[in-house]
Amino acid sequence: MRRDRIVPLIVAVALFMENMDSTIIATSLPAIAADLQTNPLALKLAITSYLLSLAVFIPASGWTADRFGARTVFRAAIAVFIVGSIGCALSTSLGDFVVARIIQGMGGAMMTPVGRLVLVRSIPKRELVGAMVWVTTPALIGPVIGPPVGGFITTFASWHWIFLINVPIGLIGIVLASRYIPDIRADRREPFDLSGMILIGLGIAGVAFGFSVLGLNYLPWTVVTTLIAGGACFIAAYLVHARRIDNPALDLTLFRLPTFFASVAGGFVFRLGLGALPFLLPLLLQIGFGMTPFQSGMITFATALGAMGMKWATTKFLRRFGFRNILIVNSLISAVFLGVCATFTSATPVAVMVTMLFVGGFFRSLQFTAINTIAYAEVEPHRVSRATALVSVAQQLAVSSGVAVGALAVELSVRFRDTGPLSAADFSPAFLTVAAISATSIFIFMRLSPDAGAEMANRLPADDETTDRREA
Repeated sequence: MRRDRIVPLIVAVALFMENMDSTIIATSLPAIAADLQTNPLALKLAITSYLLSLAVFIPASGWTADRFGARTVFRAAIAVFIVGSIGCALSTSLGDFVVARIIQGMGGAMMTPVGRLVLVRSIPKRELVGAMVWVTTPALIGPVIGPPVGGFITTFASWHWIFLINVPIGLIGIVLASRYIPDIRADRREPFDLSGMILIGLGIAGVAFGFSVLGLNYLPWTVVTTLIAGGACFIAAYLVHARRIDNPALDLTLFRLPTFFASVAGGFVFRLGLGALPFLLPLLLQIGFGMTPFQSGMITFATALGAMGMKWATTKFLRRFGFRNILIVNSLISAVFLGVCATFTSATPVAVMVTMLFVGGFFRSLQFTAINTIAYAEVEPHRVSRATALVSVAQQLAVSSGVAVGALAVELSVRFRDTGPLSAADFSPAFLTVAAISATSIFIFMRLSPDAGAEMANRLPADDETTDRREA
């Protein structure tokens, strides 16, 4: 097979493994919790720790590949991911499981950015668009088959196998990468901001992990307070540090660009819903409605299936209505369909739930595509890599924050009702809370100009459209 075809395929397989693993665990949480003898809500730590690990180590991926070679780093990333997967399968306590998920996240943090870097630097520009299709497809297919596959394995085998299946896939990936992926290195090596990496890593980890364990009684409140306060101090120290150097780990000056700010800040608020939905919905269906993991997974995957359906229409929508209009209106539409989950009861027909999730996924996909694209509307070519790192970190933090917020809302509902163990009624406030937060992203998107991203959408600026209509 030609190199320009097999390299994207190898990258796609690795990214498929990483993307599927981020969703396959969702339907298995109750079974894992029972085996580890812990509260299912406490297992949000397994999701947030993985996502936080991604966020902390992504900034180092580009520099590491330039310094040690893309092939070397890519193979190492897969190997680390395999080790973390084995650790998850062998875990006997919540602590073991969280540590293993952090190791998995370290591998995943290197796989995604380095995989894209390999494509950009090894595939001719005229063939890059076709190659990128291989990269974006796993992000769509992984979430689609993750929930049902996880539910099937957990129901008919054991939850341990949802992690062990990564081992043969990963080993094949390492062999193929060793043979076909070029060991690309940068011609010019920029200094790595190690101090900044440490400061922002400790800051992100402290604040996000502190809020994740808040209310779980898993750690003493003094430790939780120290984590949050300490993380805030490290973030403040990084802000001071970043102003003094030319190549910071995360280039915060990008926020001066209106489209980049709207994408990252508005996207962060909106993505809280995405982060909470895969966590809350399986728990509602299994604990609240008594479904099996497989039944739950078959319902949950409707969201991702709807997302795939929108991909074919995204370009037409953006060209017709523009980024600003889409981002504002679609924020409300998507939030409404997220809030609809609060109305689900054990008597709700499965067909109704699937339909609502499918349509909701359809509109959320449009929103995510618009958010991801508008981020680069004003970014200069030499700053694209820095923008990618910052966008990736923000996305991972948003998803982990969504899990934390959703779980906290459920915990508060349980305490307020004080009627016994977790039940279906405790999930409604959580869905409404997350939906309301996501809807507030419109206030950020409203700051965009009507012409924002017109060139990227292959759309005439507003003034030109008005002129054309008058001339016609």
